[in-house]
Amino acid sequence: MSKHVVVGSGPVGTATARELVATGHEVVLVSRSGAGEEIAGVRRVALDVADADALADLSAGASVLYNCVNPPSYDVWSSWWPPVAEAFLTATERTGAVLATASCLYGYGVVDAPMVEGQPDTTAGTKGRLRAEMWAEARARHEAGRIRAVEVRGSDFMGPGVTQAHVPIVAAKALAGSTARVFGRSDVAHSWTDVRDMARALVAAATDVSAHGRVWHAPTNPARTQAEAVTDVCRAAGLEPVRVATWPRAMLTVGGLVVPFLREMRETVHQFERPFVLDSSATERALGLAPTPWDEVCRATAETTLGAPAAADAVRA
Repeated sequence: MSKHVVVGSGPVGTATARELVATGHEVVLVSRSGAGEEIAGVRRVALDVADADALADLSAGASVLYNCVNPPSYDVWSSWWPPVAEAFLTATERTGAVLATASCLYGYGVVDAPMVEGQPDTTAGTKGRLRAEMWAEARARHEAGRIRAVEVRGSDFMGPGVTQAHVPIVAAKALAGSTARVFGRSDVAHSWTDVRDMARALVAAATDVSAHGRVWHAPTNPARTQAEAVTDVCRAAGLEPVRVATWPRAMLTVGGLVVPFLREMRETVHQFERPFVLDSSATERALGLAPTPWDEVCRATAETTLGAPAAADAVRA
């Protein structure tokens, strides 16, 4: 049994902690407050993740340090991420723990074909450049022998515990029988990643020395349109599907003048206006993984959405 430190107690961090416990590891789950659901075999700790000294002290003796954190809001990425990213790099360099980072697909930018591991990060967007630069620095230190690093990227999340993501937010309306509205187009292919598959890929890549030093994609099912995904979640809950409509693009421009979330969405809305497809076949072959069956992904999403407080989510839907 080895010690693993998971920073971030949202859906990805929690799923990662559960995966590690299930495979017999000692797990420390870190968040700003240290509070949350009690998970057998997991010790919760409160920590300021930007405090490199505290993070290094906590990670002493750990085999892996997982970066599963998420900024407190979508509009603070530029100021929030740099000190946090540096704290992770410092902590892993001091302790020798592997740095395993859960990341997104923003770095690839606008794509015309399915995204594959190893393709360059070419985005012009601020948030995408930020995540790409984080990985570039981690990889440079890995190649210099200063740290050991690996990154796993996934698409928009679904599955247990996920509420603040595109499909669950829209599904809150759909499962209540109301018309569901999405940004972009409802009829173009989009990849959706189950948080449990993200967790399994993180643990597999972190604990396999041959996987270090590169980006992997979390196992992900064949792409479904936004309308298909929402419909599938409704059917998984035993409910009739509802109409899926779209918000006018001008809403991001006009609404963005007063709503920070809508303003920040303008950078990533292209992901929902044209096909945005993740290819995880390399990960599946190399790490021996497969995505959770789509029906189960939808069932878990429906159960979480129906059981979660919907008021805060619905205002963004």
